[in-house]
Amino acid sequence: MPSTSPGGAPRPPGREPAVEVVGLVKRYGSKTAVDGLDLTVERGAVTAVLGPNGAGKTTTVETCEGYRRPDAGRVRVLGLDPVADAAALRPRIGVMLQSGGVYAGARAEEMLRHTATLHADPLDVGMLIDRLGLGSCGRTPYRRLSGGQQQRLALAMAVVGRPELVFLDEPTAGLDPQARHATWDLVRELRADGVSTVLTTHFMDEAEQLADDVAIIDGGRVIAQGSPDELCRGGAENSLRFTGRPGLDLASLLKALPADSAATEPATGVYRVHGKVNPQLLATVASWCAQNGVMPDAIAVERHTLEDVFLELTGKELRG
Repeated sequence: MPSTSPGGAPRPPGREPAVEVVGLVKRYGSKTAVDGLDLTVERGAVTAVLGPNGAGKTTTVETCEGYRRPDAGRVRVLGLDPVADAAALRPRIGVMLQSGGVYAGARAEEMLRHTATLHADPLDVGMLIDRLGLGSCGRTPYRRLSGGQQQRLALAMAVVGRPELVFLDEPTAGLDPQARHATWDLVRELRADGVSTVLTTHFMDEAEQLADDVAIIDGGRVIAQGSPDELCRGGAENSLRFTGRPGLDLASLLKALPADSAATEPATGVYRVHGKVNPQLLATVASWCAQNGVMPDAIAVERHTLEDVFLELTGKELRG
């Protein structure tokens, strides 16, 4: 049977996923951090990994990076075992850590140029320095950089070697809006160049903006995976909201709506129609308002967000 992508389309023969995790188990003493986890990261895609603190996402990503050995299960990164084949895999991946990996006394530009020399065909260091706004701190020792500057340097070091696959751990934590959007643009360019990206983030808007695929981890397992649109459609239906005079006849409205719809007045003069939101439903509500002399102050489609899905699935907020 041919393998398939998360969306169900057949994967081209010989094109294995960038990352394939099957039945991963990782324990620390009596605590099971990852419990039979399955995860697929497609080639050339941006996959966001979300999960509350303690869900197992960091252990999963560190196992894929080769920093931890699995207790059970199978992990393949670019078709290789990240532990047994570390020497062959290391030149092909980039890893951005939240902290560490940089000599405290090394100057920012010096460290980036040193990292570039470790690769056969690195990106232009000057270009990366300009793109990520590191020019003003190029001669500053790492320990004296601000948190945002350290983040940008770590990102530059992860991508300077032209990796096939890059792991980005909270790449925009502590960045101002301008630097954050510059980072987003760089991630989009990596995808355009065919680079696969695994992104862990605590920003839902970042996952929605950048990710082709989102994996939500809780309790050591992937509890949902799909595109942001697929996940949002898979949760509660979108709803139609409109405002008007209080106490409208909802029984009359329900008669005009499709059988699987519902109508409520959650607040005085605020009405919500639940069901399959499409142009026909919108026209039906507008027609009912016209027939009943209702002049709605506003009509809006309320989209189920990725944050709504996350809260419904985990019952927890995503906090850094």
